[in-house]
Amino acid sequence: MFGKDMMAKLQKMQEQAQLSKEKLDTIIVRGEAGGNLVEVEMNGNRKLTNLSINTALDQMDKSDLEDLLSVALNRAIQAADAANEKEMANSAKGLIPGM
Repeated sequence: MFGKDMMAKLQKMQEQAQLSKEKLDTIIVRGEAGGNLVEVEMNGNRKLTNLSINTALDQMDKSDLEDLLSVALNRAIQAADAANEKEMANSAKGLIPGM
């Protein structure tokens, strides 16, 4: 069904995917909201690595804080998605014709 050539290509793709995942663990992206009142960091694999609230909690309304957290998290996720897509496309270039 699969020739040796196809199996070798599949093995190479699997190895490249693992290397990309490891590289994405080292890429840190950020999202912020409210003029840096809330800052979120995550890696390229979309794992939250840091969350900072840069104001006293008694200075902020609960719903405002929730909104800021939501905005900052969404921005960080978008940045992580972009980093992930870029890395996966780069890793596939040599393995998949036409990429």
